[in-house]
Amino acid sequence: MHKRATSADPAVSGVPSDDLMIAVEQLVRYMRHSATAGGLSTAASTAIARLGREGPQRLTVLARAEGVSQPNMTQLVTRMERGGLVQRVADPSDGRVVLVEATETGLEVFRQRRAERAEALQQLIEELAEPEQRAVKVALPALARAIQDRQSRS
Repeated sequence: MHKRATSADPAVSGVPSDDLMIAVEQLVRYMRHSATAGGLSTAASTAIARLGREGPQRLTVLARAEGVSQPNMTQLVTRMERGGLVQRVADPSDGRVVLVEATETGLEVFRQRRAERAEALQQLIEELAEPEQRAVKVALPALARAIQDRQSRS
């Protein structure tokens, strides 16, 4: 016997169900663990990915975007700099400002990690039935657009 949906049902009221939240958490965890190139920590991986996507940034902007304190980001950038993944450079528009940018080595690690995640996602999608594959290929880009729209408004 199926439970009848009511307005108190989270899935009906617009609040994601526990099942949906668990699925998202599992997908994020799976994707994080599928990328191993460079042996990076999660924090280093997300920082190098941001630099790879968005280009050089001020340390303060990078820290804010990654949701960490400036001292923590300074330590992380120092470790990544020692590993040859990033470098500090003068801002071409204001020589007093220092930017953090990914090196060629860092960009290569970023590309390898993205390729590993893409392959892992493709394998997951291929395990689904055709209607589910189509739904995922529509839903994931739609969620990405919603995230970009939200970020552009803030």
